[in-house]
Amino acid sequence: MANHVSSLKRARQTVVKTEVNRANRTRVRGSLRLMREALTKGDVSAAQTQFKATTSALDKSVQKGVLHKNTVSRYKSRLNARLKTLVLAVPTAAAPAKAAKASKAAKASK
Repeated sequence: MANHVSSLKRARQTVVKTEVNRANRTRVRGSLRLMREALTKGDVSAAQTQFKATTSALDKSVQKGVLHKNTVSRYKSRLNARLKTLVLAVPTAAAPAKAAKASKAAKASK
């Protein structure tokens, strides 16, 4: 245990900063988890909304010193790449169904 006044103060400050950092880290982890869940469900609009919230939480964590800026940049890049593949994959999955309907309509009109 600390004996000097200055070291007692540092111990008090450490306790407070630890709680703040823990809360920030928890918020970021929860946001990342929600983003990953939205991506696995395949819901594009929910994933895009959650991406904005997640990037905001990540940027705030950099400002508060919880995460390093390069780490956050890597996270955002990877999440954006996964979101982009989801957005591009959804219309291509719907395209064969539309093509099949169009071909049936063309055959019916003949």
